[in-house]
Amino acid sequence: MQDSLGNPVSLTDAASLRAVNDFVEGFIACEARAVDVLAAAQDESPIVQAYCATLHLFAESRDAASNARPFLERAQAGAARASSREQRYIAAVAAWADGDIARAIALHQEQAREHPRDLASVKLGQYHCFNTGDCPGMLRLTLAALPAAADVPYLHGMAAFGYEQCHLMREAEASARRAIAMERKEPWAHHALGHVMLTEGRLAEGLAFMQEVSGTWVGLNSFMVTHNWWHVALFLIDLGRDDEALAVYDREVWGVVKDYSQDQIGAVSLLARFELAGIDVGERWQDLAAYLAQRLNDHVLPFLDLQYLYGLARAGRPEAEALLRNIEAYAPRAPASTRAAWQRVCVPAAHGLLAHARGDFGATIESMGQALPRLMEIGGSHAQRDLFEQVFLDALIRSGIEAAMAGAQGILQQQVNGQPESLRLRRQADAVYTALGLRAAGRWAPAAKDPA
Repeated sequence: MQDSLGNPVSLTDAASLRAVNDFVEGFIACEARAVDVLAAAQDESPIVQAYCATLHLFAESRDAASNARPFLERAQAGAARASSREQRYIAAVAAWADGDIARAIALHQEQAREHPRDLASVKLGQYHCFNTGDCPGMLRLTLAALPAAADVPYLHGMAAFGYEQCHLMREAEASARRAIAMERKEPWAHHALGHVMLTEGRLAEGLAFMQEVSGTWVGLNSFMVTHNWWHVALFLIDLGRDDEALAVYDREVWGVVKDYSQDQIGAVSLLARFELAGIDVGERWQDLAAYLAQRLNDHVLPFLDLQYLYGLARAGRPEAEALLRNIEAYAPRAPASTRAAWQRVCVPAAHGLLAHARGDFGATIESMGQALPRLMEIGGSHAQRDLFEQVFLDALIRSGIEAAMAGAQGILQQQVNGQPESLRLRRQADAVYTALGLRAAGRWAPAAKDPA
């Protein structure tokens, strides 16, 4: 038997092939049907058990590994009757469950070379590279698979995102458009092209594109649909369409699967951006914080913990302080492959975020200034990590320190240059220039001598 990509599969029950294909196809297409493999959980076939374990680990919660462990143990117990491809996939998932992300990535890279049509492995390897800030690793995985799997549109979408995260924008756009030409409903390619347009300041074009393809965002997992709408909201914020952006948050971003980590951090990130742009979010933090308060002991990824903490702090919840203490206690004992990110990036960033939420802008500048140069190590995309840079910039502006305001000018003007359509950035820049005794954004002439 073979899966739908032509990879041989070792199944005890031939009826499980449909569930295997649902996982493989659903995973690479970001579709909710990937979870249907759980319906075949009674099949002791190692690859079926490994796919079930994968789904549990994607919960990104403190009990995800323990929930995955029974499936993983059954997969390992039967590995002798599995193929070498299946054995390597099982080993990679086991490394993930053990927190050895470096080993997991190495196994997925080896799989891409040996079995380039195992695109579920490529996708999972990209996920790990993404979470550790290894953008070249994301791209290497897809380039290794492309010669053998160029007929699969979703691989071009994966390549597009790898290119974009490596700042190779022309290649990213070409790959995304190729994927979409092959399959219009390719949400990861939509996502990658949205990133390109945001990065290049093509805001109106990006909004129009994402709205045009949004009708195809059906049957997706909650992360993919809410995250693509999150990108729509970013375009709306920058274009000054505040009410529409809030409506997207209420209708499309928060409330799909409130218990899921990615839905939660997407909501945190968007509410924070609203406030940093001067948009009143009302009581929205309170509903979100009720779910974040359950995350105090997760420590799955530093990128997640930081946003849980900031959301709790913005809601005025005392759990924010508890989460900070938990992060400080966990960082020295984090798995070796991610310990530096926890200690040298997450801990100072956590202090900075809590300080910002409490209005201590001097402390924010000090702590975030330590974290920002290495922020890439905690993972996330450029667009996602921009939240932390916005917090730092806001602290510079609101600190009342003239030297800090001068630093804010340098940051803001570069951003305005790259995003001339952004009304949000121009409003911020105008305020900074006024505070500095200068007039219009982009001019250094003293206001008194500027007849405009």
